[in-house]
Amino acid sequence: MQEYLGLKTQNKLIGNQILFKKKNELQKIVVWRLYGVLSLSKESDGAIFPILIKILKREKIQNCLEFLSQNQNQFLLEIERQKIENLSLLDKEQMLNAEQKKIKRITNVLKKIREHQFNELNYSIDECEETKQDFITKISQDKKIIELLKFLVRLTALDERFIQCGSNSLHLLVQMKVDLREESFVKIRIINTSLFGANLVRCDLSESEFDNVNISGINLNQAKLFNCNWRNLRIHELNKLNRHSRRVNQVCFSPDGKSLASCSYDEFIFFWDVKTGKIRSTIIRESNIQSVCFSSNNHTLAFSCKNVVYLWNFKTGKQISTLDGHSNLILSVCFSPYGTTLASGSSDNSIYLWHVKTGQQKARLDGHSSYVYSVCFSPDGTTLASGSLDGSILLWDVKTGQYKATLDGYTSGFLSVNFSPDGTTLASGSFDNSIHLWDVKTGNYKAKLDGHTKNVYSVCFSPDSATLASGSQDQSIRLWDVKTGQQKAKLEGHSSHVNSVCISPDGTTLASCSDDNSIRLWDFKVVQQKTKLDSHSSHVYSVCFSPDGTILASGSYDKSIRLWDFKTGKQKGKLDGHSNYVQSVCFSPDGTTLASGSYDHSIRLWDVKTGKQQAKLDGHSHWVQSVCFSPDGTTLVSGSRDNSIRLWDVKTRQKKVKLNGHSNGILSVCYSPDGATLASGNTDSSIRLWNVKTGQQKARLYGHSGNIYSVCFSPNGATLASGSDDKSIRLWDVKTAQQKAKLDGHSSYVQSVCFSPNGTTLASGSEDKSIILWDVKTGKQKAMLNGHSSNVYSVCFSPDGTTLSSGSGDMSIRLWDVKAGLQVLSSENLYKDILAYFQPSTIINRVVSEIDTSYITILLISQNYNLESQGAQIFKGQFINYQGFDIRLLFKTTGSCILEKQNTSQKPIN
Repeated sequence: MQEYLGLKTQNKLIGNQILFKKKNELQKIVVWRLYGVLSLSKESDGAIFPILIKILKREKIQNCLEFLSQNQNQFLLEIERQKIENLSLLDKEQMLNAEQKKIKRITNVLKKIREHQFNELNYSIDECEETKQDFITKISQDKKIIELLKFLVRLTALDERFIQCGSNSLHLLVQMKVDLREESFVKIRIINTSLFGANLVRCDLSESEFDNVNISGINLNQAKLFNCNWRNLRIHELNKLNRHSRRVNQVCFSPDGKSLASCSYDEFIFFWDVKTGKIRSTIIRESNIQSVCFSSNNHTLAFSCKNVVYLWNFKTGKQISTLDGHSNLILSVCFSPYGTTLASGSSDNSIYLWHVKTGQQKARLDGHSSYVYSVCFSPDGTTLASGSLDGSILLWDVKTGQYKATLDGYTSGFLSVNFSPDGTTLASGSFDNSIHLWDVKTGNYKAKLDGHTKNVYSVCFSPDSATLASGSQDQSIRLWDVKTGQQKAKLEGHSSHVNSVCISPDGTTLASCSDDNSIRLWDFKVVQQKTKLDSHSSHVYSVCFSPDGTILASGSYDKSIRLWDFKTGKQKGKLDGHSNYVQSVCFSPDGTTLASGSYDHSIRLWDVKTGKQQAKLDGHSHWVQSVCFSPDGTTLVSGSRDNSIRLWDVKTRQKKVKLNGHSNGILSVCYSPDGATLASGNTDSSIRLWNVKTGQQKARLYGHSGNIYSVCFSPNGATLASGSDDKSIRLWDVKTAQQKAKLDGHSSYVQSVCFSPNGTTLASGSEDKSIILWDVKTGKQKAMLNGHSSNVYSVCFSPDGTTLSSGSGDMSIRLWDVKAGLQVLSSENLYKDILAYFQPSTIINRVVSEIDTSYITILLISQNYNLESQGAQIFKGQFINYQGFDIRLLFKTTGSCILEKQNTSQKPIN
């Protein structure tokens, strides 16, 4: 019988595999048939699409196929085309027949698309992803197909028969990383698709309608969003709550999931309405509040302040009782499942069990030899787990107060413990940067989850016990598959330690809080959806533009070098070869070669066109921190932690000369524009200038009091800038070797400095996570660019000076619009009356100052995308996710301007 069942199961598996294979084959056929349809556009002139949209709008057409099928309308299109192209009468007569054929071809293409599954199915779903990627690769270089897809997107604003294919078209354009910045998408209707990571900077999306669209990671900086109707949105972020003024220690959902409690070092507890983000009520104490926990009755809250536990009636806003007994700071409080007992863990090494109704102490549990950071009841209430700095987890019998078992994790201490709702597993977060899973019944160790790079402060199971959330000192939140132990997702957004994570009782929302004083709400379902992004998986230590400005190169701690399309952020190449961190990348003056320096002690030369390694230059005995080509491209200089500077012949790949003189590691090297002088910065606080021809030291510049991380010559060669871990930037007169200016503004190490091509602006990147733009002439700060959540290691201007790139420890690359002056966004006639309505002029100035900024991120390359909406204009309309959250609250926290909020004293505009 068992053999029969085994054979039956095996046959079923084989059958499923065959069905899956057939399904894949069918999907491939459908997709490639679509390619055949779209390819018909190759015979059309793409220039006709904007003209057609213009006519359809002007004539208020709602059925484009019916319109195009009529001869007189085809003639109208031809006349419009001839007007634009300013053709002669003879040319018009000669082209008439050709134009009619083109219009018929377009009509034929539109008919086929309307009847295809492309106009029925959601092409953004995961099924047959591989086939879709092959398809995208094939069409991504076809300009005519791309123009057709853009046309289909705009057609959704006019003809409802093409809404799904237009939505799929926009998804494909986003996937292909087509440059969609500053496009006009007024009134488009997009449904059932994903626009994950879409870059819609400065797009006009006014009166657009989105329904069931994933907008996670969308970049809407300076976009126009007037009267939009966006509903049933999917977005992994829900809100950012910013009312605390100091680190937020813990968050906890109420049992009904409608409220969230947060406690902070600012001595406040806030009760938040989860959907609206508004504060319902407040508790204030005269000291730091360490821990909070809701009782299952939905109205009792426990919180700890110093060595006292307080019980509070959330509904009435009154204190119920005070639980006094601990002799030192209480670090954790937890209610039993039925709310009758409260446990508290303290830095006095003890645990107390309290009778909630009477406020009396039931038991004192001693067993730990150091701080008790976390206590948690099992779902049935019979067992209490406690995690301690002493490196142990103890399990206690709640009824008797007796010790039951010890779980040793071979770690220096446990910071958080949490039972799975099904009671089978205990999770712990620890000082060893890992999460440990235990079998509750046997006490056996089940798994170790690695991924965090610093202490894990908090762990929390989902209601179905399938997923574990963790928050860490490394500023990230991670989601884990409990069954497989694999990481499902990584959430970034906090700019400091994540102290607590909590999942709502219905499993829809994840809350997190941080040392950055903020609380974030995340859509727990959306964040688990898998996304594959081309980007670095570790710190980005160096960025460099190609001389023609079309390519950006980046070097990372993930040991790789990547080449990116400057306009779209599409990865053009991945250069693998280094066996350790890549510290520095630099293009040759002709742009054909890229040099890289690494912790593996080597320098490598790469062919930019093919991505192949041309040469490996060995000689340094320690990390190569910096590489730079001479202006004529014949020589490469390298600086290393082995205290030496080496000059290499690019043609022969041989060492030309070794410059000795530094007694410490070299951190940065840079050629003067004329190639005659070399500057070097090192760890002995000095900068040296070298005569390239003789190899002799010309001068030594003193002034900094710390490591010199970066040196850079001005374009005219007269000034040298330097950045140091003394937090300052200094400008030096190259001729006299004297300090010209000291620029103070950063609050931590200055990691990188770079002059703009015209020499008027200096950019600096710092460990304080910011970039500052300086006026070189006055030494004054022009602007501060915020966006990175970790160290800014590298900054580099584009050759035309309009864009600044930055690489960061948050694993991202940002491109910033740094065009000088205030950029006022244009408005269509339809909306001029709205902006004009903001009176008096002081209100206009306030609105403009909030909207118009030149210094925005115009492109983000990252594994973790969050909403960007700095300077976006929102007027009326709605932005609601599928749970009913008003996403405008999130837009506001990311820099959007909600225009009607500025006009509350005025009458509404009809």
